Amino acid sequence: MICGIVDIGSNTIRLSVYKCEGGENRLLMHRKTMAGVASYIKSGRLPAEGIRIICRTLQEYRKLLDNLEISDMYVFATAPLRNISNTEEVVSDILEETGISVNVISGEEEAVLSFTGATLGITHRKGVMIDLGGGSTEILRYEDGRILSTYSMPIGSLNLFNRYVNGFYPTEEERKKIHKAVEEQLERSGVDLSPASHICGVGGTIRAASQVANHFFCRSDDYNIISVEELKMLLKRIKKPDSDNVHELLKIVPDRIHTIIPGLIVLETVSKALNADEITVSMCGVREGYLIKCVMRNA
Repeated sequence: MICGIVDIGSNTIRLSVYKCEGGENRLLMHRKTMAGVASYIKSGRLPAEGIRIICRTLQEYRKLLDNLEISDMYVFATAPLRNISNTEEVVSDILEETGISVNVISGEEEAVLSFTGATLGITHRKGVMIDLGGGSTEILRYEDGRILSTYSMPIGSLNLFNRYVNGFYPTEEERKKIHKAVEEQLERSGVDLSPASHICGVGGTIRAASQVANHFFCRSDDYNIISVEELKMLLKRIKKPDSDNVHELLKIVPDRIHTIIPGLIVLETVSKALNADEITVSMCGVREGYLIKCVMRNA
């Protein structure tokens, strides 16, 4: 079976095409659209303009798969559609416009699916998984392959940028506000902050942080460990929007130039709260989890 999995996130809409055979799956191709859906949300609602962006992207992906003679396309959405007041209206409008059904998953479901995908590369017996996206952050504790607890916080790299940053690059005062907002959400969400023996990082924001760290610390592109001390050093190094820093970030993560600092702040704040030393970055996550739990099991 060959199928496409589409993930509608706060910052990006992603299409991943997999070949499923013998209980295993292999990624054949990947396409990403920087849709910035969360940026269209006003007063807790997604207006017509934001819905059009989603519809246009889904229609492009459907056409691409049709050209490749791939009939199966499964679409799910995370924070940008579940954290709005007009979710049902948006899903109905998308179906009417495109003929495509969208499955809006809860924060807890997202955490479980991310864990399912991430475990494809997790070797540690016990630890915490952090799935940092544009509109939400999921925190999950696990041991011996079992999920012990899940927490979902409605904050991510993009909605923190939209909420607290007035310009292109966060000021020192804006960075402090973001840090405080993360600390308040940790307390409000009741996250278990007992020390973590290991952290597994999942999601595009964390993968982008890994790219930035590897560049600034002169490591190979496939190195997938970031220390909490390095996060602190990175935030200090890219503190000011001088030409050298902006130029470097534009080379490494051009599509995340505005959200990388809020993302790094979330990651450092949560990691320090868990008294962790380092994060292992997983290349697999929620899309692979959705494929395994919601597609392959029903195939």
